Amino acid sequence: MKRTVAIGTAVVGEGKPLMLVAGPCVAESRDICLRIAEEVKGLCDALGLAFVFKASYDKANRTSINSPRGPGLEEGLRILDEVRRVVGVPVISDVHLPGECATAAEVLDALQIPAFLSRQTDLVVAAARTGRPLNVKKAQFMAPEDMAHVCAKARSVGNGAIILTERGTAFGYHRLVNDMRAIPRMQRLGCPVLFDATHSVQEPGGAGDRSGGEREMAIPLSLAAVAAGADGLFLEVHPEPEKGLSDAATMLPLRALPDLLRRAARIREVVAGE
Repeated sequence: MKRTVAIGTAVVGEGKPLMLVAGPCVAESRDICLRIAEEVKGLCDALGLAFVFKASYDKANRTSINSPRGPGLEEGLRILDEVRRVVGVPVISDVHLPGECATAAEVLDALQIPAFLSRQTDLVVAAARTGRPLNVKKAQFMAPEDMAHVCAKARSVGNGAIILTERGTAFGYHRLVNDMRAIPRMQRLGCPVLFDATHSVQEPGGAGDRSGGEREMAIPLSLAAVAAGADGLFLEVHPEPEKGLSDAATMLPLRALPDLLRRAARIREVVAGE
C-alpha cells in the first residue's frame, strides 16, 4: 500500500504531486486569510499542486506573555470555516489541548500537533480519536525514528492517516539545523513527510521577546527538501511578512511563491522519475 493521506480533496504522498500547506502564522483577520487562500489556491491550481490552507486560531507557545496569540478557538474556527467554504480548500490548524480536538474537528479537515507537543500522549490520542488526519511536527529535540512512537499512539485508536513534518533540530541556543536524512527516515514509518521551511529557519527566542530568523534561507532549504524526497512543503506566507502578528522574521512574502513552487514542482518530477 502506498503511503498516502487525503486531507479533504488534497492527497499527499508517494506517487502524488507535491502538496503545499500554507497560510499566515495566525488567523490575523478574515480578509487576510481569504486573500492568501485565494492567491495560493490559484497558483497551486495552475501548477497542479495539492493545497491545504493553514492558519492558527491560537498560538499557545509564543515566547512572551505579551505576544499576540490569535483570535481564539471560536472566532478562529469561524474564519477557517469561511475560507474552506468560500475558497473551496481544505483547512488545518494547531490544537494544543485534548479538550479542543472534537470542536476543532467539526471545522478542520486535519488537525496539526505542534512540535513542542508531539510527545503529549493525551493530545495525540484525542486528536486521533476525531478521525481527522493528523499532521504531527517532529519536535526540535527528537530523532526522526522516535516519531514511530507518536505514530503508534495515533494508530492505537484506529487512526492511520498520519503526516509527519520535519521542522529543524535544536543546535545550541537560538539555532536550528536540518538533517535531510530525516525525510526518508520518517517516510519509512509509513507516512508522507512534509518539510516546514519557514519554521526551520527560526531562531527561537533569538530576538529577545520573540523569535528571529533567516527568511532568505527558507527557499534553498525548501528545494533541498524536495530533492531529498519530501512529499510536500509547509510554508507560512503573508503579503507583508514584516507586519505579521507572529513569525514576522520568517514568513515568506506571497510574491516569492510562484518562482519557488515552479522550481520545487520541477524537482519533484525529477525525483519521481517523471
